[in-house]
Amino acid sequence: MRPPPPLLLTMLVLAAARPGCEPAWDPEAMCVDLQLQTCSDVTYNRTAFPTLLQHRSREAVESSSEYILLSVLHHLLEGQCNPDLRLLGCAVLAPRCEGGRVRRPCRHVCGALREACQPAFDAIDMAWPYFLDCGRYFSGPEEGCYDPLEKLRGGLDIEEALPSGHPPTFIQFTHHSYAQMVRVLRRTAARCAHISKTYSIGRSFDGRDLLVIEFSSRPGQHELMEPEVKLIGNIHGNEVAGREMLIYLAQYLCSEYLLGSPRIQRLLNTTRIHLLPSMNPDGYEVAAAEGAGYNGWTSGRQNAQNLDLNRNFPDLTSEYYRLASVRGARSDHIAIPQHYWWGKVAPETKAIMKWMRTIPFVLSASLHGGDLVVSYPFDFSKHPQEEKMFSPTPDDKMFKLLARAYADVHPMMMDRSENRCGGNFLKRGSIINGADWYSFTGGMSDFNYLHSNCFEITVELGCMKFPPEEALYTIWQHNKEPLLNFMEMVHRGIKGMVMDKFGKPVKNARILVKGIRHDITTAPDGDYWRLLPPGAHIVIAQAPGYSKVIKKVIIPARMKRAGRVDFILQPLRTGPQKFLPGSRRGGLGGEPQEPDEEPLGARRQPTTGGSKPWWWSYFTSLGQHQPRWLLKY
Repeated sequence: MRPPPPLLLTMLVLAAARPGCEPAWDPEAMCVDLQLQTCSDVTYNRTAFPTLLQHRSREAVESSSEYILLSVLHHLLEGQCNPDLRLLGCAVLAPRCEGGRVRRPCRHVCGALREACQPAFDAIDMAWPYFLDCGRYFSGPEEGCYDPLEKLRGGLDIEEALPSGHPPTFIQFTHHSYAQMVRVLRRTAARCAHISKTYSIGRSFDGRDLLVIEFSSRPGQHELMEPEVKLIGNIHGNEVAGREMLIYLAQYLCSEYLLGSPRIQRLLNTTRIHLLPSMNPDGYEVAAAEGAGYNGWTSGRQNAQNLDLNRNFPDLTSEYYRLASVRGARSDHIAIPQHYWWGKVAPETKAIMKWMRTIPFVLSASLHGGDLVVSYPFDFSKHPQEEKMFSPTPDDKMFKLLARAYADVHPMMMDRSENRCGGNFLKRGSIINGADWYSFTGGMSDFNYLHSNCFEITVELGCMKFPPEEALYTIWQHNKEPLLNFMEMVHRGIKGMVMDKFGKPVKNARILVKGIRHDITTAPDGDYWRLLPPGAHIVIAQAPGYSKVIKKVIIPARMKRAGRVDFILQPLRTGPQKFLPGSRRGGLGGEPQEPDEEPLGARRQPTTGGSKPWWWSYFTSLGQHQPRWLLKY
């Protein structure tokens, strides 16, 4: 059980409050300065007493269990719904006072936040706080309510005018602050609304949206037979070139589509592309504060919890090596081990994992900085003691093709000088197996491959982690074609539908390729995509309750569009059924397992003898004033 931080213990000793009967809240009040540290960043600076919770002074609020909860909630939920919940709670504990009148927060804001954040509370067995009861302490627009979360949107909706005389297609090759990045992405999505939209996959620990811009012929929905690609930048906050490249790429795709570029129109009409320029916006703020040219090698690398996000994913590679030695055991779509959730998992990491569950990604790239090379899985050595050891996946040939699709059209990666940045990789063609470079666990690329259908490579864009602004245009010129060429690789191999004899799609059917011990599964609509190198392949489709179907496929070397290979599965005969040949590749055989459904964010540590949840230790010092209203039972 994790003990509360010392500073929190000091605060907890002072706390004493529990819900009681609330008096009527007179909207007329005497406004006083708001002096609560936990609520110091709300959008107003005046409050009133008594509050709806019967707190009659600042001291009474600060010693209440409700206030203590707000001060530790971001620790308990590990950054999820932060700072939203804290700002919402402050609107109740320190009501907004203007001109001698108190304004309540809006009920619809509370309702939307509860819907989004309830799973985070359920994951740690905590009841929804009584003072965030949307029907009790909040009001509607007709009563003059206000949005307590307006601060989170402040400045992001303000449109910045382009420099005079420049067309809408103009791209400014500059560094972008978080607010500037959001505005550019939203402006781009608005210009190309018929093929683009922005959406958030979650929040960083400090509460910044992890904003994605999507491009497809039908933005917002998966289309049958259309493969999904994601590009992620800035997983390390001080490696900023990838962040800027994806901001530029979004504008380029929009502009070229509108200008009628056949290549871009073909790409966006046949592919669903998701760009996440900044996975670590909190770390970027630390790095940007030092500025280009002054940033150290590690300042801002981690997130706000001081976690390296590319070491924070579940280590499934070790489990893969164990399963690989077991004959007949399945070594793909490996479940997340339960003990992983007992450690510190960043909200940014959870957001990526939830994103991967939601969308059937086929291809991915993570853009880094610090060298000039493309690496591919595995990143963790098959012999853990070896810091550098070639450790290929079963799809090593395909991963090399994907890496070369980027490196072979990058002018600097193909430069023959060994004295340049990345020159030590020249003899390898500027690509390398990750573990053969240096071995580490918890990486995002290994997790993609072993937990889902997605193939991810890592691209190091240059030796300067935070390049000066004048270098950004050149970096874009070097990476524009590699980015496009890589995304087009999602159309290599085969694709198709798996259906039953009535034409009904079969989801989670397995697509096996003889000689490659790594299966992929069909999406909910029965469609699949299998990246494969040129050559002859024996492909098998199977699902529980159906006979397997085997087909021979030949992929020509110059074929740049995925071949269509459909499967119609016949039901097994009635009567005693035997396991399908090859079905024991799950270790226990039979039904393919669904992806691990542990709630993202869960920290379900073992309890002994029916004791209180692990987080109860934060409140034990309150004695009889402990917030028992947080207990579900």
